[in-house]
Amino acid sequence: MTTQTASKPHYLILDGLRGVAALVVLFYHIFEAIAFAPINSTTPEQNLYHGFIAVDFFFILSGFVMGYAYDDRWNQMSLGNFIKRRIIRLHPMVIMGVVIGLICFCIQGCQQWDGTRVALSALMICTLLQLFCLPTPTSLDVRGNTEAFPLNGPTWSLFVEYIGSFCYGLFLHRLSTRTLKIWVVTAAILLLGYSLYMNENTIDYGWSSEPINLLGGLLRVSLGYPMGLLLARLFRNRKTTTVRKHMFLVCSIALLLIFLVPGLGAASVYYQLFCLCVAFPLIVWYGASGEVKAQHQPFLNYLGRLSYPLYAVHYPLIYLYIYWIKQVDPSGLQAWIAPIVVILAAIALGTLSMLYYDEPVRKWLTRKLLK
Repeated sequence: MTTQTASKPHYLILDGLRGVAALVVLFYHIFEAIAFAPINSTTPEQNLYHGFIAVDFFFILSGFVMGYAYDDRWNQMSLGNFIKRRIIRLHPMVIMGVVIGLICFCIQGCQQWDGTRVALSALMICTLLQLFCLPTPTSLDVRGNTEAFPLNGPTWSLFVEYIGSFCYGLFLHRLSTRTLKIWVVTAAILLLGYSLYMNENTIDYGWSSEPINLLGGLLRVSLGYPMGLLLARLFRNRKTTTVRKHMFLVCSIALLLIFLVPGLGAASVYYQLFCLCVAFPLIVWYGASGEVKAQHQPFLNYLGRLSYPLYAVHYPLIYLYIYWIKQVDPSGLQAWIAPIVVILAAIALGTLSMLYYDEPVRKWLTRKLLK
């Protein structure tokens, strides 16, 4: 708890941790791109093997923020008003990500990864669906990789985030703390059972247009989002209010160590669920309990503001990076410089989107829709 607004304190450390997680996702996708289109016919290890569960950390953070911000406001806020707020918060960057993804797809020649040309009608329908944050059926997969959102892959998590938000507005906020606990335990058991049934040693599901894969994404958000809501209630009702120092550094290191753990074979699913059910909630709890020195607040504020725009726009650049690797097969210094350029370009694009599009558009929409 670091800064005080007129109504509620603002958790700057959690903002900063969201930014750290967004950067981890960026690096994870860089390594994933190299593995997908191996340089010089060699396939390196994914150095951030568990970077994909940063998405589940986002779900928990979102649930925590929603519960903290809105649990005590339902007697003065309608469901329609809440949904407007979520659309204003999420959708401008959904649209930006799709537009950038479409531009990058056209730069690649409007073709699938195997070189098959894509029909204009399929591209138009795919674009329209994704502008409304709706998954694309396999028959309209313009990249040929079974992605639910082939113009901007990570949009799948925003799709299920929308579902989580709507469920919160419809009924989750009405549940008692005891019922939320039962929900979280049940969701964890279901996600474990699903992952064991899939038998792929991972919970990395939700990104594909295949229905069984999308189901995994729904199970992930059904655990993470209510987990965050439960944390918010328990944190609000805690008996001690100890303020801890250096929590941003400690929690950031903890996150990085979690993501750096290599694949554990059959034990990977249990490790990932341990992170979702134990490690991440502890990091959120201790992060919310920390304080930040005044000189560090602008940096954490920037990380928090950047996190969503960066997450929303970085992946089209990854597509271009994969395309470039497949075309050029870089070597030597070129192979080292290219990913650095992509990382810097993604951060720059995220920052520009934040400053000149996302924040101004959200302010304008708030004035127009929430009078």
